[in-house]
Amino acid sequence: MSQGIERASRRNWLAVYGAALGAFIAVLDIQIINASLADIQGALSASVEEGSWISTAYMIAEIVMIPLSGWLVQVLSLRTYMRFTIVLFVAASMLCGLAWSLESMILFRVLQGIGAAPLIPLAFSLVRLRLPASDQAKGMALFSFSAVFAPAIGPSLGGWLTETFSWHLIFYINLVPGVIMFLMLSASLDKEPMQLNKLREADWLGIFTLSLGLATLEYFLEEGNRKDWFGSEIIVWTALIAAVSLVAFTWLQLTRERPLLNLRLLGQRQFLMATLANMGLGLGLYGSVYILPLYLSQVQGYNSLQIGEVLMWGGMPQLLLIPMVPRLMKRVSPRLMASLGFILMAFSVYLNTTMTGDYAGDQFRMSLLIRALGQPFIMIPLSMLAMEKIMPKDVPSASSLFNTSRNLSGAIGIALLATIIQRHSTLHAARLSETLPMYGDLIQQRLDTLSAVMPQLSFQQQVGLIARQLTEQATIMAYADAFYIVAFILVLGLVATALTSNRFVWLRTSKMK
Repeated sequence: MSQGIERASRRNWLAVYGAALGAFIAVLDIQIINASLADIQGALSASVEEGSWISTAYMIAEIVMIPLSGWLVQVLSLRTYMRFTIVLFVAASMLCGLAWSLESMILFRVLQGIGAAPLIPLAFSLVRLRLPASDQAKGMALFSFSAVFAPAIGPSLGGWLTETFSWHLIFYINLVPGVIMFLMLSASLDKEPMQLNKLREADWLGIFTLSLGLATLEYFLEEGNRKDWFGSEIIVWTALIAAVSLVAFTWLQLTRERPLLNLRLLGQRQFLMATLANMGLGLGLYGSVYILPLYLSQVQGYNSLQIGEVLMWGGMPQLLLIPMVPRLMKRVSPRLMASLGFILMAFSVYLNTTMTGDYAGDQFRMSLLIRALGQPFIMIPLSMLAMEKIMPKDVPSASSLFNTSRNLSGAIGIALLATIIQRHSTLHAARLSETLPMYGDLIQQRLDTLSAVMPQLSFQQQVGLIARQLTEQATIMAYADAFYIVAFILVLGLVATALTSNRFVWLRTSKMK
């Protein structure tokens, strides 16, 4: 559709709604499984390390397929490709619910990730290409439900379904939205002939190096902390393969006339800075969603349903806020709104750095509400900033780069935070142990109190209890350090947002074109 028209047709809006629903479900399936992993591992007789592949397999398949979506649309046509991916996603989801072993679950999760991956960048592209400029903020508001709201409610929904019914339902619920979006996109997208001749002209070396590089990079990030990073030979090899493959891919794309992905778009200041800010959002969003459930489970002993109830405070308010953003963008520049969102998110995360042993669900409520207020103010304006100067022919590449950057930064953030929590827990425990002789009287008072309150405990048991309290305090301090890192990254996202322009023009002086 031409960008010069005043109003989008109902058919184009139907396409955008269907694609946005697909993107929402695709992102939701990244997070919804986290609260139920223990149940699934138990049902499939898998260890914690083996069960981690249930998430890793999906992430690897998705992050490899997202950049290839633009090219596959050219080969198969948009309608054919999206219908195929929806069918694959729904079928794989049903098979995941029926999985009889760990191996079958991993295979079906790979297929599910392949089917889900294109739904994210293609929804983004449809908003840019099927809606006029005056309606794109509304379209981005729909898309932001997938990028912002889905990760916020994923663990909550997964925990509730698992505790109330069964973990199988977290896969079966994809059937109804899958059928709905298949019908919506079938009715709204034009039938176009496939161009299979493009397979002969394809940049197969670029496809190979990109796929290999992203797959090994995702494995490196997902498994590095579990395998002691470069203390593991397989991690060293995957890091080396990822580095060589991605460098080769970059060189190929910059030297070919018709690249698979137009990496030269990153030479545009506004798109580059918006993409870097988007990476900050990805780390802050996925990182905070990763830390909080882990803390509540490990330190406070919450089950999946209780964790979900806590996280709902950061998810449900966004349902009310996201529809307001397009209206605000008519009066306030996207740059100001995104900056305000980063400030609110960074502040909300910073509030969690003062945790103590009594810091549980109720104490997180205020920070989650502030985070819910800030997140919608980032995604929609940031997407508009990123795509504002992109030509229609470059939209598929820009969409792939923008969305891959957010998912990849989320994986990097989770790997970084997992390492920080593990290593800083040991570090803080050692430092606290070193200070114990300085507080000998306090330790003796604590032992006397334990003797009075729990006289049945032996001296060794009392000392063990104090040691466990020390370890718990060290763990809490490590989580606080992780929240500090997330807050810092969000501040960097704020800086990148400000640098999308040389001029700090915050208030609009005219209506959006």
